[in-house]
Amino acid sequence: MVRRSVDVIGKLDWLTVLLVLAIMVCGWFSICGASADANNPDLFSFASRPGKQLVWISCALVVGAIVLSVTQSFMNTYAYFIYMALMALLVVTIFIAPDTKGSRSWLVMGPVSLQPAEFAKFATALALAKYIDRFEFHADRMKDSLKAALFFLFPMVLIVGQKETGSALVYMAFFLVLFREGMTGNVLLVGFCAVVFFILGIKYGAVPFHGQPFDVGTWLVLTIINLITAVLAGIIQNNRKVGLAVLAISTGGMLLGLSLSLTVIPFKVTYLQIALGVASCIYLAFHAMKNLVRRYWLVIAFSLCSICYLFSVDYVFNDILADHQRTRINVILGLEEDIHGAGYNVHQSMIAIGSGGFAGKGFMKGTQTKLKYVPEQDTDFIFCTVGEEKGFLGSVSVLLLYMALLLRLISLSERQTSVFGRVYGYSVVSILLFHLFINIGMVLGITPVIGIPLPFFSYGGSSLWGFTLLISVFLRIDCERGNSY
Repeated sequence: MVRRSVDVIGKLDWLTVLLVLAIMVCGWFSICGASADANNPDLFSFASRPGKQLVWISCALVVGAIVLSVTQSFMNTYAYFIYMALMALLVVTIFIAPDTKGSRSWLVMGPVSLQPAEFAKFATALALAKYIDRFEFHADRMKDSLKAALFFLFPMVLIVGQKETGSALVYMAFFLVLFREGMTGNVLLVGFCAVVFFILGIKYGAVPFHGQPFDVGTWLVLTIINLITAVLAGIIQNNRKVGLAVLAISTGGMLLGLSLSLTVIPFKVTYLQIALGVASCIYLAFHAMKNLVRRYWLVIAFSLCSICYLFSVDYVFNDILADHQRTRINVILGLEEDIHGAGYNVHQSMIAIGSGGFAGKGFMKGTQTKLKYVPEQDTDFIFCTVGEEKGFLGSVSVLLLYMALLLRLISLSERQTSVFGRVYGYSVVSILLFHLFINIGMVLGITPVIGIPLPFFSYGGSSLWGFTLLISVFLRIDCERGNSY
C-alpha cells in the first residue's frame, strides 16, 4: 500500500479549529471576569490567572501544531505503547503525587502542576480505536465488548486509587462509543437500572408504605425488577406466553399480597416480592433447559443480581461512601438542605446565574463573582460567570458554540473511511459531551458536584492541553482519511 504525502494545512478542518478557538477566547474572558480585580485588572500579567491562562492557551496551540505533524500510521502503530506509558504514569502518580485537597492526582514539577488523568483520555481513545479496528471484533458479542471495556475501566480504577472520583467517571463516556459500534443495549439497561434503583432505594428507603411494615423504596424497586423481568422474558423469541406467565407470578402475586396486607393482616410484602421473583427465575430456568434458550439465563441473572444490588445500596451508602459524598447525594435528592455546607457551591452558582437576567450585568461587573461568593468560580463553576456577566443570551451563545462543535465532530467521525478513525472520533465526542453535560448540570444543580472542568473553557493547563491532544489527534486522522491507494 502506498501513501501520499498529506497537505495538512489544506485538508485541516478549519471549522473545528475556529470553533475551538472561539470557545477558548470565551473561556479566557470568563476567567478574567471570575478572577481579575475590577479596579486593577492587569489581565496580561503572568502573575494573574488570566495571564497564566494565556500561557496555557499558547502552549496548547503549540501542542496542537506538533500533534498535527504526527502521522496516523504512527499513532496506530504505537497506540498500545502510548496507552501503557500513560497507565504506568497513573500508577506512579498514586505514590509520588502530593496530597492536594484530599486527592493524589497532580504531579508537581516546579511551578507547573499536571494531572496525568487528563492526558490518559487521548491514550485510552487511541488504544480503544486500535482494538476495535481489528477484523475479528464484533461489538454485539459480549465477550468482545467486555474486552474493549477493559481499556477504559483500567484507568478508571487507577484514577479512583488517586481519590479523583470525578475524573474517573469521565471514562464511562467510552461506553457510548461501544454502543455506536453495535454493542447490545442490555448494558445500557443495566447501567440505567443501577442508577434508578440506587436513587429510589436511598430517597424512599425510609418512607413507610401507608403505615405498612415495609418501605416504599424497596417495594417500588422490587416491583420494577419483576416488571422488567417479565418484559425481557416476553421479548426473547417473541414468546408472550412466557412473559405473561412471569408477570402473573410476580406482579399478580404481589398485588394479591398487597391487598391482604392493606385489608387483613399487615406483613412485609417485600419478602413476598422476593419469593415471587425467585419463583419467576425458577420458571424461566425450566424453560431455558427445556427449550435450550440461553438468553433466559441472562434474564435470570439480571433479576437475581438486581435484588442483591438493591439490598447492598444501604451498605454502600452508609459504610463505603465518605461523609461529604453522602451529604452531597442527600442534598441532590432533596433529603436535606445544606446551603452553608455541601450545597453551598451550587446554591451560590444558581444565584449568580439567576442574577444575570436576560442580557447579564456586563464584563467584570458580576457581584457574586467579584465578591468571591462562588468557590472554584474560574475552574469547575466557571459557567456561572457566563450567566452572571452575559446573562441568558451569553449562556445560550456558549452552549450553541459547544453544540456546533459536537455536531461538527460527529460529522467528521461519520465521514472517516477507517474504523480506527471513526472510533477515535466518537471517543472525542463522548468525552466532550460527558464533560459538558456534567459540568453545566452541576452548576445548575441538576447533576452531582464531581469536580470536572468545562472543556477549553475552565482555567488550567492540564485540562486545556488534554482536550487539545484529543482534538488535534482526531484532526490529523481526518486529514489522512482515504489517503491510500
